[in-house]
Amino acid sequence: MEPRASTSAQRLAQEAAEAAELRSYQADPDVIALRVEKVRAQVDRLCWAGIILGLAFTMANVQSFAAGDAAAWSLPWLAAWLLDPTVSLVLLAILRAEQVTARYQVRTGRWVRRAKWFTLAATYVMNTWESYAAASLSGVVLHSVPPLLVFVAAEAVTDLRDKLTEAVNVAFAEAFSVTRGSDRPGRRTPRKPARRKLFHDYLVEAREAWTPDVVITPAWVRQATGCSRGLSPRVAEALAHEIAQGGERS
Repeated sequence: MEPRASTSAQRLAQEAAEAAELRSYQADPDVIALRVEKVRAQVDRLCWAGIILGLAFTMANVQSFAAGDAAAWSLPWLAAWLLDPTVSLVLLAILRAEQVTARYQVRTGRWVRRAKWFTLAATYVMNTWESYAAASLSGVVLHSVPPLLVFVAAEAVTDLRDKLTEAVNVAFAEAFSVTRGSDRPGRRTPRKPARRKLFHDYLVEAREAWTPDVVITPAWVRQATGCSRGLSPRVAEALAHEIAQGGERS
């Protein structure tokens, strides 16, 4: 039974060591910051997808507004398709720049914000003009949702990037404060957990501590090795058996 018990204890000790090593990496400041970075990347992708889809929806309405009564495929009709992409590209350029400035928490000037609001307002007006002129409430609602959604998303994504950057810094600082004693600043060196002592380890310690004038008892084994009350009788019995066989020292 003893080899099987030792094997089970060794397996548990190995699992405990692996779990402790995994926790040490999970608490690493760089790992925590990387997790927040991944969330920020997901937020960026989702916001960009919504903004681009919203702008694509408005393109047909803006073209219809710009073309007016022009014949299909005429030069004015074809040129009308350029109006919405012109406005949208400027808006996307501003949002792309804000994506970088927000990452490093650099504030942009007032003209940047004015340009963004102008492009959004122009898109909204061109999208809803015909619906307002026709006094179509359903048309106003339908054509207002995409540009307003783009407007709100464009404002929200900037704040989200700024707050997520702050979250990265806070998460890194908190994790780093836990690992200040590591060898390299800012990076945690995973600690190798102490291996759990097994029956054989206690037996070796008891054997090394034993002298001929010592009476081997469970109480003495506990004092010499610090093993538990339940294990000390087995250690004492095994050590007494070795000594009786003439193996005082190994």
